[in-house]
Amino acid sequence: MKRRNPVVSAGILVFVLFLAAAAAYAVLRYMPTSKRADLYEYYQAADGDEAKLVLGTQILEVNGLVRDGQAYLPLAMVNEYLNARYYWDEDNQQVLYATPSTLTRSAAASQPGQDVWLRDGEVFLKMDYVKRFTDLDCYVYSQPARICMQNRFTDLMTVSVKKKTAVRVLGGIKSKVLTEVSEGNTLLFMQDYDDWLQVATWDGYIGYVKASKVTKPSLNSYARSFQEESYNYLKTEEPVNMVWNMVTVPDANDFLEGLTENMTGVNVITPTWFFLEGSSGQFQDISSSSYVERAHAMGLKVWGMVDNINSESNIYEALRHTGSRQTLIRGLVDAAVAVGLDGINVDFETLDEDTIPHFLEFLRELSIETHKYGLVLSVDDPVTSVYTEHYNRREQGRVVDYLIIMGYDEHYVNSESAGSVASLPWVEQGVIDAIAEVNPQRVINAIPFYTRVWWTQGNALYSSSMGMEESFELISQVNAEPWWNNDLGQLYASWDDGGTKYEIWLEDEQSLREKALLVGKYGLAGIACWRLGSERDTVWQVLSAALHE
Repeated sequence: MKRRNPVVSAGILVFVLFLAAAAAYAVLRYMPTSKRADLYEYYQAADGDEAKLVLGTQILEVNGLVRDGQAYLPLAMVNEYLNARYYWDEDNQQVLYATPSTLTRSAAASQPGQDVWLRDGEVFLKMDYVKRFTDLDCYVYSQPARICMQNRFTDLMTVSVKKKTAVRVLGGIKSKVLTEVSEGNTLLFMQDYDDWLQVATWDGYIGYVKASKVTKPSLNSYARSFQEESYNYLKTEEPVNMVWNMVTVPDANDFLEGLTENMTGVNVITPTWFFLEGSSGQFQDISSSSYVERAHAMGLKVWGMVDNINSESNIYEALRHTGSRQTLIRGLVDAAVAVGLDGINVDFETLDEDTIPHFLEFLRELSIETHKYGLVLSVDDPVTSVYTEHYNRREQGRVVDYLIIMGYDEHYVNSESAGSVASLPWVEQGVIDAIAEVNPQRVINAIPFYTRVWWTQGNALYSSSMGMEESFELISQVNAEPWWNNDLGQLYASWDDGGTKYEIWLEDEQSLREKALLVGKYGLAGIACWRLGSERDTVWQVLSAALHE
């Protein structure tokens, strides 16, 4: 037997070791890991009967509860993510839910099992109670405990699994495995990272899959059997041509005929009859059945207005207590029926964020009662701004028959600079913002019959409000020459008096016509005018014609 050359043997051994090392390196670098992620760490799992909440493509920071196989969701979480109409009645320790026709009540229990569980001062809703009024899929999983929900079923971007693959914590084959998905499974698509896609599974895993293992994202919708009770909105046959009639004392009801002598085209008149007082739901009532009868004889519908302008009123306290809220609702509806009103117009202004949830509940509950009696319900809202973003016009528009956007007070008594009360671009943007949230066929554009004259003394800015006739008389007296500002859609005039500069942005037939034409441009329900007696007689025909162009 020949003896092997030791140098050759050593070389072969080195080569074999090199191949083995290369193979090991290739395995380490290119073979996907099968290591499983610690799901308790991934979900930051809670203790006891708490369970993580997964909604669609996000893991929420708050926890739910699971007891005896039943899931319970925090009321605050339900309001924020699923359905804001569950309302906690703290006074009576119950949850209210207003459907279009009924106000339901579910008393809180100190132990699980009922619809509402009050646990250590926090309100939880049983999943079946949430699903009663909310289109929602929900599944409870263990190890770790989690409640997985899906509340979107239309226009979802999804991918389909082409070959069994892993969903990983991060993009990359060395990232740990969350779960495996089989061929044909559908995943919710979140984001494309070239070779890897971020996805969510229907059972609560949010991670990454290799792009080659799934189809391209596509838009999908899923049929649902859930049927939510819908609102039957009361609407006028013709475009709404409404005017507010400012009535502050009972005797002013007698002036109806004089104020409307030259009025044409109007089909709704809204007297300011009800004034909130105090905090218990009481209000001053100066309504008149004779006024309603006379208005009806003129062919006018009458919507009585309720406001919170009274300095003695406390709108927050009046609305946050169910007792006072129901007192106000019952009183308004009874008064409306007693005098034969056709509708109720709500004008609660300067509402802060704490008041809005109670205001929305007030509208829901009021809508139930007004529709029982065939009363049209409208609500007045300011133009959207950084100060009124919390008003939730989408929810208001869901409840009321008409949302009236008050297209004035662009510049007001306390404004930092002089300017128009209602420039056309500003009004139009208010309309655009409103119809982004509410069906335009139920949005009314309110326009002003007034303006402001501005002047500065020292470092202080002053203004005075005046009607149309008064404003034109003023510029005539001072020999000011108004000129049409096409950008603002208004006449503008300025003059000096004793070293003081005065400015005014005028409302006339042309400026009001431009605002009324927005009805046709955006398919709105009509116009409302503030207020009767401040107009020039010639505006009525102009507005009526614009509504039908």
